[in-house]
Amino acid sequence: MSIDPSSARTPAIASKLPAVGTTIFTVMSALAAEKNAVNLGQGFPDFGCDPKLLEAVNGAMAAGHNQYPPMPGIPALREAMAAKIEALYGRRYDAASEITVTAGATQAIITAILAVVHPGDEVIVLEPCYDSYVPNIELAGGVVVRVPLTPGTFRPDFDKIGAAITPKTRAIVINTPHNPSATVWSAAEMRALEDLLAPTEVLVISDEVYEHMVFDGAPHESVARYPGLAARSFIVGSFGKTYHVTGWKVGTVAAPAALTAEFRKVHQFNVFTVNTPMQHALASYMADPAPYLQLPAFYQRKRDLFAAGLAQTRFKLLPSAGTYFQCVDITAVSDLGEADFCQWLTREIGVAAIPLSAFYGGGFDQRVVRFCFAKKDETLVHALERLAKL
Repeated sequence: MSIDPSSARTPAIASKLPAVGTTIFTVMSALAAEKNAVNLGQGFPDFGCDPKLLEAVNGAMAAGHNQYPPMPGIPALREAMAAKIEALYGRRYDAASEITVTAGATQAIITAILAVVHPGDEVIVLEPCYDSYVPNIELAGGVVVRVPLTPGTFRPDFDKIGAAITPKTRAIVINTPHNPSATVWSAAEMRALEDLLAPTEVLVISDEVYEHMVFDGAPHESVARYPGLAARSFIVGSFGKTYHVTGWKVGTVAAPAALTAEFRKVHQFNVFTVNTPMQHALASYMADPAPYLQLPAFYQRKRDLFAAGLAQTRFKLLPSAGTYFQCVDITAVSDLGEADFCQWLTREIGVAAIPLSAFYGGGFDQRVVRFCFAKKDETLVHALERLAKL
């Protein structure tokens, strides 16, 4: 019996993520394109990477590196990452058993969560936070426990974090340098977390994708520096952020061998491996540390250029200690809430930003919006010319 096409129907399903719709980043980028606005909303550069890196990719493809690489990543890239982490943070990870190459940081985060979170396990997230954390936990069947960073300063509140830990707590997700607030955890805060977790079995997923964007001479306090944290942590990194190639979607995870073994069990089935020529190119390019060592100065100059222009407006600048984001208080500029203001700013002024409330589960509106300054100088100047109208 044949089925009449007009009567065919798609079976009903119960959504695994019923609260998830189109992200604010997609919405604002589409509006920016429609209004020909300067898009300072989404966090990616509008400039290219080092031509030497592109040459290395072309060379890798020409050399025949176009088939599946090993599941955890090519040995040369894992060795390069292990050497970098040891040089910068003083901890040696075994390249064979403790470093995994991932399809970007977002895949790394969900893979870590799926590897260790069982249905009913609690996972602490510190809000505001990157928008993939909560859906990842929910997909694993975990229970999201939201702990707010201190409003205004976005510092971690260890009394609140400690109060949120229960016998069901499986992990905590931390992020430094922090998206969206541009704050950076201090050594004292890392030690406080280390002490707090010492008597527990709580794991750490440490999102450190902006590790090379810490300003004003401050160091990046990776959990790798702290033995009590490193022993329980997945450390997530991003070549895309570091080398201005976010579309390549290549990242890494460093973790103790026992955690890495569980991570790779999931990794091999949700990605298996990561594109080969990019891995070979990155491995050879990393022989010179200068590109990532100069990154703090590179982005600090852009931060200062953008901040100097914003200082001529009625925006109140919040500190930007790291990342490539600048948050501003809009109270003196508009009576609108964050989301409505970002819509208005895009439509009427021609500059797109992101409301900070988008990074909270409850949509907490503090009258703060986020700009991205990972742009060409001329892009930033163009945006500032438009913002000068405010």
